Order: sequence, then C-alpha cells, then structure tokens
Amino acid sequence: MGIFKIPLRKKGLFTRLKPITLKLHIFSDPKNIGQASGSLAAEHIKQAIQSKGQANIILATGTSQFETLNQLIQEKDIDWSKVVLFHLDEYIGLSISHPASFRKYLTERFIQLVPDLQAVNLINGEQDAQAECQRLNEIILQHPIDVALVGIGENGHLAFNDPPANFETKDPYIVVQLDEACRKQQMGEGWFPSLEDVPQQAISMSIQHIMASKKIICSVPDFRKAEAVKNCLENEVSPWFPASILQKHPDCSIYLDQHSAELLSAEYRKQAFNV
Repeated sequence: MGIFKIPLRKKGLFTRLKPITLKLHIFSDPKNIGQASGSLAAEHIKQAIQSKGQANIILATGTSQFETLNQLIQEKDIDWSKVVLFHLDEYIGLSISHPASFRKYLTERFIQLVPDLQAVNLINGEQDAQAECQRLNEIILQHPIDVALVGIGENGHLAFNDPPANFETKDPYIVVQLDEACRKQQMGEGWFPSLEDVPQQAISMSIQHIMASKKIICSVPDFRKAEAVKNCLENEVSPWFPASILQKHPDCSIYLDQHSAELLSAEYRKQAFNV
C-alpha cells in the first residue's frame, strides 16, 4: 500500500547497508498532501507523548509546507505543552522581521496558532553563526527527534544542505554555503526581490541529524520539484542528490502530488499509493 523498496547500488556511498523501504504516496494536489502529511505527523506526535511524555519535532518552512502546517494546527488532542520544537534552517544575517525569515514564518504560521509549546528553539542567524550552532547543538543533543517534517529543494537539497552535501558531519547544526540554484528558488518563490538579495550563507540542520529522526515526513508538491524528486528517488544515494539519503531511513513517508511525481518512472509510480 504505497510501500516499495529501493535497493542501494553496488557502488558508491553506503554500499554495505541493506535495502530499505520508503513509503511513497501520490496525491492529486498540495492540499491533499498537506491533509495526509499533517495528520500523520499528529499521529506520531501523540504516540511519542503517550510513550515517553514528550515529543521533539522538527518543522520545515517554505511554500511546500503551507498545507502541512495548516493541517497540523487543526489536529485535535495534541498536548502542545509537551512538545519541543526545532526547525531546519535559517539565513545568516537576515532580520526576523524580513518576509523571508524562517523564524518569522514559523512564528506566524505555527507557533502563534497552537497552545503554548514546552519549548521553542529557533535559529538566530543574526548573531555569531558558529556560536549559535554550538548553542543549538547542546540543546538538540538532549532531545532525540521523534518527528521531522521536511521537503526537497529544486536542486535536491535537504534543509539547506545543497549539493554536494556533507553526509559525514555529526554536528546537528552547521554553517552552509547556498548555491545559486537554491538562491534562485528562494527568489522565484517570491521571498526576495532579486538574486542579489538572497543571503549566501545559512545555518542548517545537518544531513546526519535529520536522518537520526525516528520518523521523517517529506512533502514535495509542484512540478518545479519533479526533476529533483526523480533524481533523489531513482538515483543511487549521493551527496550530489542530497535528499537521496532518505532512501536509507527506516521510516520515511514521501508525499508527492501528480506534478512533482510526473517524471518518476512507471515502475516507481505503479508501486505508490495513489489518492
């Protein structure tokens, strides 16, 4: 039911790992993606609270997450006072008042719309970046992540880990350089008036720490992402296709719409759960 196995190739990275299973779902439109992914996130948050009294979550930002977050805030019976929030990334040197600030995004689209959270750990890119990474790393290492909501960028990035991504570092948060394709995406989505206005650096959660999450829910609507989706699902795991690393995760659900799934091979599409 939408679950298929992607065997790792006999060459390249991670060749000694056994094949793993992704859960692929293809929906008609972004709203349906959001309803399904948001409801699944709520289910896992409630399970974590029930089993250990607390849930640690990662939220993504950007246009791909609009519907997912909208659904999540509408979910019933989540005790938000037992939820600790982290987020994936933030630009370096960008004010929280800037329209493209991810702190602003999460504050307005999520934090202010749910009851008080146990803790909110937002990335402050306006201060010393390395010191901010160290501060956040000390906190997040005490909070194993139960549910991570992520997306895939037009260049295949996961968080702001642009290709070739660092698959090796164990540090939870790192300083990264944004490539031109990533910066063009941010401009194209309307967050910045010109390419020159898009910052060239960011603080990002690392690939390894995202992969340490117990459950990953990846929402990817829009034809703009179709090539990246195909590259990351159908190619071997490689830093040149950063989100291809999700093939390794033991419990990752991928939510696509008809447009973002359009370039997938017939072999992959026929094994997906279509709604």
